[in-house]
Amino acid sequence: MQEYEYEYAEFLYYTPKELDKQSQLWPVRGGRSVAKPNYRVGPKRIECYSLHIVQAGSLRLEFEGRRLHLGDNQLFCLFPGVTYHYTLDAADSPLALCWIAIDGPRTRTLLELAGLTPESPSVQLSDARGIEGTMSGIQRLMRDAAGWKPAVSLELQSQLYGLFAALTPDAVPVREGEPSAWIRDCIDFMELHASEGVSVQQVAVFAGVHRSYFSSVFARQVGMSPLKYLQNIRMSKARQLLRETDATITEIALSLGYPNLFSFTRAFKKVYSIPPSKVYNGHRDMDAEI
Repeated sequence: MQEYEYEYAEFLYYTPKELDKQSQLWPVRGGRSVAKPNYRVGPKRIECYSLHIVQAGSLRLEFEGRRLHLGDNQLFCLFPGVTYHYTLDAADSPLALCWIAIDGPRTRTLLELAGLTPESPSVQLSDARGIEGTMSGIQRLMRDAAGWKPAVSLELQSQLYGLFAALTPDAVPVREGEPSAWIRDCIDFMELHASEGVSVQQVAVFAGVHRSYFSSVFARQVGMSPLKYLQNIRMSKARQLLRETDATITEIALSLGYPNLFSFTRAFKKVYSIPPSKVYNGHRDMDAEI
């Protein structure tokens, strides 16, 4: 580490190439530092996302009129566009930090999964040693890389996703008004398998609950019955197939899991008030009719 005005520090830098950008997540810089008694940073803003781990000591982080006191094994994130200022929280306690600055379109979503937002930018690490080890591995790759190499880029991507995997709790908090995690899993299952004719009973089995209980919870959280949700998926796909392909109506009916043309036609007419044959002939635009 080199000596600077406020600290002893090592700074590492990385320039992403196209392979890095395709992953939508890449490192920008990293480093580690040991603070001097007059340590202070800011006020400043950054253009990326910077994850810092307090390895020893404590600091005071100030932003937008708020103040956080952070100590051992806590992680905080500096978000772009926010003005930050941080200093030693206790002059008699040596402060050691390590950090990695990250950018890319996927970064914000991964930070939210880890419980980090501009309003709540810090978390207590349950596995500080493991997370510090992953961050050190990222820094080692940045330090040892002699120019950009595809293999190093791929290893950095792997390590970065490993870092977020370690930060993300098993139970992701549910925002108010959103379906619970197991109902969201059921929705994903229905979206994937609706065209295969999957039934409500099969979805309930997938969830591991009784059908009546599943239907009740699903309707309460989603706002419609699971049967109607499945029908909506199939009808939406039917409309797309009728408008954009030359498949026959019978092909479409069987492809969407209906046992015959009659049951498909009846379901289609119930939703759109016109039979599929009226749409199919000439592939006319349904928006004028629906």
